[in-house]
Amino acid sequence: MNKHKGSNIERELIHLFWNKNIPAIRVAGSGRMNYPSPDVVAGNRDKKIVVECKASKKNHIYLTKQEVKDLINFADLFGALHFIGVRFNREGWFFISSSDLDETAKNFVVSLNKIKEKGISFESLTKGL
Repeated sequence: MNKHKGSNIERELIHLFWNKNIPAIRVAGSGRMNYPSPDVVAGNRDKKIVVECKASKKNHIYLTKQEVKDLINFADLFGALHFIGVRFNREGWFFISSSDLDETAKNFVVSLNKIKEKGISFESLTKGL
């Protein structure tokens, strides 16, 4: 995914959170710093979530092992729940836990079928926020 497309999907997710009155920010430079940082941070006083965002026209999305490790590390340090936010074209947003990703020799991967089976919708993610 190119940088421009990545920024656009992150902004799209930010708008979805704010449209539900859930404060959210995009983390500038995420993935480019020497510190673990998610793409999006959202939540309220009681519950925080951090999201690594991915989008694809294909039926699968790859994440590097470092991206997933950094997301988990940041979430643990910040006291937040972590999710991989995935938007397949014409399918909308789904969110999946890192423990539900499939592992290859070099990466993690999630397919459209897997996200529909194990993932949760934006509505389910934001219930109670």
